[in-house]
Amino acid sequence: MKREHNYPIGTPGTPWGDEEKAQWLAQTTIKRSYQEEVVRKINALENDFDITQYGALSYDEEKYPLFAIKTRHWDSNKPIVLVTGGVHGYETSGVHGALTFAEAKAAQYSEQFNIVVAPCVSPWGYEVINRWNPNTVDPNRAFYADSPSEEAASLMAMVDSLGGEVLVHIDLHETTDTDELEFRPAREARDGKLFIEDGVPDGFYTVGDSENPQPEFQKAIIDSVRKVTHIAPPDADGNIIGSPVQQEGVINYPLKALSLCNGITACTYGTTTEVYPDSERATPEQCNDAQVAAITGALDYVIKQLG
Repeated sequence: MKREHNYPIGTPGTPWGDEEKAQWLAQTTIKRSYQEEVVRKINALENDFDITQYGALSYDEEKYPLFAIKTRHWDSNKPIVLVTGGVHGYETSGVHGALTFAEAKAAQYSEQFNIVVAPCVSPWGYEVINRWNPNTVDPNRAFYADSPSEEAASLMAMVDSLGGEVLVHIDLHETTDTDELEFRPAREARDGKLFIEDGVPDGFYTVGDSENPQPEFQKAIIDSVRKVTHIAPPDADGNIIGSPVQQEGVINYPLKALSLCNGITACTYGTTTEVYPDSERATPEQCNDAQVAAITGALDYVIKQLG
């Protein structure tokens, strides 16, 4: 039987007001350094890529600049590939998988594509290891006009400035045990709803677009990742996180309707990756490598389609 859970902030059934949001913010703490763990790695790539700052978060503009890593010799005749990580800052392999791809693999795909990598869309979230920003807004539900999320608005403006159509968008995420232990309970409390536990899938999966599912593209990603780590099985109802499994390791969401990051472009090929870092069968290095394998599997597939 699935348990119910009451979050320690707020009154069950009543949406949070300013007092509860301030109480939530007051209990967050800095746990790691964006400057040391992320910005330093971005700067180390400046000899091989164009590093552009596309914004800064008003919470602390000096501490939280926003960066994009772009392949050089940008050519308007090449299709654009967008890789995003750290939209949810607490999802570590999304950030470091994006950085690893930029460092180790991006150059070899630059003949076919213009590539832009935004490795850490939510640096405050990275430091406090949280899904939300300081205003209790989930950036990955806020990719729409006049967004309440600075993180989402800044990324959308950067993508608009690229001056071309994005063909491929790969958004790197994780599904963690804390989704059930902390973040879903907090969300339901914030919204005045009852939290009923679900479960966390053990393994890698992708989220495609229900309006443009591209099943062969998703399969290519799964087949690439399975060489690195295991693929998430469906639960007893044939679902992963409550959504029907379309094929091994693949579910679909209405990305634009949900204002998700992977819905910000009209790309032909889009996917959201989901790594499970809390698995006994996966190490942090494997999680990063799985993200890289997802990107390379996706790009290898698209190159074949373009050929």
